[in-house]
Amino acid sequence: MYKPMSISGLTVDPITNSPIVILKEIDGDGTLPIWIGLLEATAIASELEGIKFSRPMTHDLLKNVMDMVHIKVSKVEVCDLKDNTYYARINFLFNGQEMSIDARPSDAIALSLRLDAPIFVSEEVIDRSTQIDLKAEAQDKTEKGKKWQEILESLDPDDFGKYKM
Repeated sequence: MYKPMSISGLTVDPITNSPIVILKEIDGDGTLPIWIGLLEATAIASELEGIKFSRPMTHDLLKNVMDMVHIKVSKVEVCDLKDNTYYARINFLFNGQEMSIDARPSDAIALSLRLDAPIFVSEEVIDRSTQIDLKAEAQDKTEKGKKWQEILESLDPDDFGKYKM
C-alpha cells in the first residue's frame, strides 16, 4: 500500500553535509528523509522557491518535452529501498496507455513539482527507512569514486543553503 506524501522541506545533513529532501505524510505525522545529490536538491529548491532561470534546466526540459508529446504524469512513487538506496517510479499516460519508468527519487520529486503530480511512498519503504545504515561505506572503491567521495564530504552547508517550506 502507498501513502500520499508532500515535500516538507529541504535541509542538509549536519554529519555528511549531504542535502536531504524530507517527505511528510499528507494524512499523518510520518516523515521520510531521502539523501539526495546537490544538483537534484537545487532543482527541487528552485521549483519550491519559484525561481525561474533564463534557460530550461534538465527537469524543465523534460517537462517541456512531455508536454509537447502529450504525456501526462499521474503520480510518482518511492517504491523500494535496497542497500541504503531509494528507488522510484514515474507513472504516466501516453497514447491512452499507462506506463511507468524507473527513476531516482530526487528526479521523480523534481519532476512531480513541475507537473503537479502527487507523490506516494510505499509503506514498506517507510518501515524499512528506520533501518538505514548511516555509516555505510561507499560502494565505489576506485580512485574516481574516492575523489567524488572527498568532494561530496568537503561540501559546506553554505554551498547549498537551507530551504524550508
